[in-house]
Amino acid sequence: MPCTMTPTPTPALSPTERAIARLPAHLRRYVVDQDHGSYTPREHAVWRHILHRLTERLKDTAHASYLSGLAATGIGVERIPSLDEMNEKLETLGWSAVGVRGFIPPAVFTELQSLGVLAIAADIRSHEHIGYTPAPDIVHESAGHAPILADARYAQYLKRCGEAGFRAIASVEDQAVYEAIRNLSVVKEDPAASEEEVRLAEERLRAASASRRYVSESTRASRLYWWTAEYGLVGDLGQPKIYGAGLLSSLGEAAHCLTEAVAKVPLSLVCADTEYDITQMQPQLFVARDFDHLFDVLKAFEATMAWRLGGDHGLEEALRARTVNHLVLDGGVELTGKVVARIPARGALAPGLSTALARLEGPIQVSRNGQAQDRPWPGEALVAFGSGALPHRGAFSLDLPSGLFLTGFRVGEHEVINLRGHQDGRPLDLPSWALLFLSEGLPSLAGGPADPGAWDAWFGDHSAMGEGEAEAQARDRKAASLSSEVAGLYLEVRALREAQKPDSARLQALKTRAMDHPEEWLLQAELAELETMR
Repeated sequence: MPCTMTPTPTPALSPTERAIARLPAHLRRYVVDQDHGSYTPREHAVWRHILHRLTERLKDTAHASYLSGLAATGIGVERIPSLDEMNEKLETLGWSAVGVRGFIPPAVFTELQSLGVLAIAADIRSHEHIGYTPAPDIVHESAGHAPILADARYAQYLKRCGEAGFRAIASVEDQAVYEAIRNLSVVKEDPAASEEEVRLAEERLRAASASRRYVSESTRASRLYWWTAEYGLVGDLGQPKIYGAGLLSSLGEAAHCLTEAVAKVPLSLVCADTEYDITQMQPQLFVARDFDHLFDVLKAFEATMAWRLGGDHGLEEALRARTVNHLVLDGGVELTGKVVARIPARGALAPGLSTALARLEGPIQVSRNGQAQDRPWPGEALVAFGSGALPHRGAFSLDLPSGLFLTGFRVGEHEVINLRGHQDGRPLDLPSWALLFLSEGLPSLAGGPADPGAWDAWFGDHSAMGEGEAEAQARDRKAASLSSEVAGLYLEVRALREAQKPDSARLQALKTRAMDHPEEWLLQAELAELETMR
């Protein structure tokens, strides 16, 4: 009989692998393996110390979804949760979680959130910064953001808020601020960082913030997110409840935020114009009536965005940003590039539009419905506003109501050569070879490329995956700062606690050995807690 081979079954994907597989490639490259087994005994003790105290403190002060939401999203209090445990639960809520390192680019974070994906910083804060850390960590990202997702209305808001942030137009200075914040968080979590390094990192952030020429849409979107999803209160103005992740994950902030030292004001669009300082506790917080109130404010914010307004407003926002954004033209064509000039028309051409010509610096990506049509065009692109028609091929002349007159030769679908033009008799300095588009209106102009995946494939910095050199160095230093002897003590303490009723002689022996490490305050706290269990 012929021998038949039984095919080896393909291993089933874990919940986290399924979450990663659903991501587009340009987002997957920011994902890192959590490596749950690499967390040290002291790091698990950090988690336990924070979560036990937070759940006790927040049982009466957090939103009603918080305590039940921990279990509903796969988060326990005794040890750092695994992403697989979280994803098993999050899938039932229409969400998922993936591991990242530190501060990822804002556009990546907001796009993930708009897709219903939590970016979970795989690292955990050091025991020196157990009360509060400016760096993203798994306490903040999981125990802070995940529990309130159990409330369907809030979960919907978080996605919508992510989309608004993703569509917002960022300025070139916003990138400098992001890099400075990322640097500061790395330095502050590095146990070997000197006072001089911390001082320089703080000065860099102040300088980057001061370099902003104006408040961009992206900055306003980040402020809205900060004062709601990160540091929001909800309910009665006199006795509000906590729902913001920054408050839910910080022992210091959770206690401080409800005191009279912190002003409480009703939530309004003013929050998008209110600055914040990530290096200190907040002196003022905004209180939403309920989660429907969040949508009211978000809708008001979206109404100010180029994404919704398009027209002259969108062009001016993109022009001063000096960054890559995309225009949505009549008929659904999308142009990605940098807006470098806008020529006004004689008067209004359409509601909110009095622009004769917009000029974009290359490379230019042409797309429809978020899908790139071809390889990027290396030169410039022009958008002439008004009604008109171009021949499929050949010479053309356009006399538009805006006062614009253009001549040239069309050689491709949008490609023109020998382009010349004037406006009401005044000659225009135009590229002789470009892409030319006609559109009666400009319905939308939004931040970033229309097809982020295709743009990333051509122009993304693919060396910037996972973590940077400084972040890796800080992680190595944190691991090296824990001796094997101290790690062993933490393990023995955990074993005694799990035994429910600690052995007195063994506990006393551990206390004696721990006296050789007076700097390990967390170990002393763990031992003191064991005393109460006897």
